[in-house]
Amino acid sequence: MFIKHLKDFLLLTSLAILGSMQVIAEPSILLPRTGISADELALLINDNDPLSRESGAYYQQARRIPDQNVIHLRLPTGKTALSIQEFAPIKAEIDRLTPKHVQAYAVAWTQPYRVGCMSMTSALAFGFDDKYCSGSCGPTAPSKYFDSATTYPHDDLQIRPAMMLAGQRLDDIKALIDRGVAADFAFPDGTAYLLNTSDKARSVRAKLFGATRSAIGSLLPIQEIDADSIADRKDVLFYFTGQSQVANLGTLGFLPGALADHLTSFGGQLTDSKQMSSLRWLEAGATASYGTVTEPCNHLQKFPVPAIAIFHYLMGSTALEAYWKSVAWPGEGVFIGEPLARPFSPTLTRADEDFYQLKLISPKKGSWRIEQSDSIMGPFMALPRGMPVSAGKNLVRLHVPGTAKPFLRLTRQ
Repeated sequence: MFIKHLKDFLLLTSLAILGSMQVIAEPSILLPRTGISADELALLINDNDPLSRESGAYYQQARRIPDQNVIHLRLPTGKTALSIQEFAPIKAEIDRLTPKHVQAYAVAWTQPYRVGCMSMTSALAFGFDDKYCSGSCGPTAPSKYFDSATTYPHDDLQIRPAMMLAGQRLDDIKALIDRGVAADFAFPDGTAYLLNTSDKARSVRAKLFGATRSAIGSLLPIQEIDADSIADRKDVLFYFTGQSQVANLGTLGFLPGALADHLTSFGGQLTDSKQMSSLRWLEAGATASYGTVTEPCNHLQKFPVPAIAIFHYLMGSTALEAYWKSVAWPGEGVFIGEPLARPFSPTLTRADEDFYQLKLISPKKGSWRIEQSDSIMGPFMALPRGMPVSAGKNLVRLHVPGTAKPFLRLTRQ
């Protein structure tokens, strides 16, 4: 289902100088935008919650969130859920204070994680609407953001996806934030672990694993394993499984930027679940996770589709964007982690006077076009020789002659 977006996802539809686009002076070399940037993220802080204030301040400094993007609120404390009536004025205040250019939210609290029958992150994105709740194990309203090519969710779809900087201790949240920052542009050599467990009701995603290997197995190592857990692996970049409790997390080495979740009913009940809370993934070293806050039943659409999450992440999306795009019916699911982690956004560094090195992941073998212009506004004209890339990770040596015009941009042919 995501293959139809491969071409559109890599088209250079817009340019930005900050954020995920890297700019090198003399000349300026422009790369495609692959995800949201810190100045497009609003940070929500609950001033009634000391942990929220401290973690929010740490995150603002770590990610250099502009002051105008920080929204201070006063939510009830000690509650796992807000009523619809409690949430309505809070949402109205957030909408009023959010700068128009903001595309997404970072939420600096762990409780409340639910609004009525919806998760906090979905209620913030869509506004509360019971069409996003199943009631009795039925389908819910779909997300327009599912497997979308857009990097401007609010401008294009009128939603602002959210992710919670969740944790029960300040040290845990700081460590989470530090992992997210460390992940940026790191291109880690990790493995995706897809587990088909003995819990067949919770392993319904296993039917997607073969297609996942076929579609993106050339982009990174994928291990499809029939087991209830893995242990002593030090290269965990993705871990998707289905269990009410996941063993051996303490033996694993999660790479900065890792995404991991377990399909179960109440993983999103962050602080009071009778099953394993999704917080355990973050405490073990993952950078983002997902779980449902009310009984979803095991509809595939209510949980992340591994291939879609992995694909968008490898193409340069942030953790927030990749995870959100992988869930078709996210109304009952809460997204937690460090929103701006972006391990695979293309990066450009200068090697010597006329040469640069470009690091990127390409979905297939092909060529990038090199265009030049006297102005950042164009018009851009293609140079006769393009830049070949292979499927998967690339480290390309790019020759830029001294006669090049002031602005160059790279686009995939």
